[in-house]
Amino acid sequence: MSKAVFTMEPFTCPSCVKKIENTVAKVDGVQEVQVMFNSGRVRVEFDQAQTTADTVQDTIERLGYPVLSKKVS
Repeated sequence: MSKAVFTMEPFTCPSCVKKIENTVAKVDGVQEVQVMFNSGRVRVEFDQAQTTADTVQDTIERLGYPVLSKKVS
């Protein structure tokens, strides 16, 4: 399993959090998604054999939330 942390601007509403969590959770290979409302961070645990951090980032950005940085481990 790999982990990635995506940093964005802090979120402005709880519905933004749910939208990201629900959509990213549907990406093949994603095991866990945690959105931190106040810090604007999204932690994702995923199977590298099924998806990549870039795919997850693209999914987030297609929802209209620009990713400022990411850290993959």
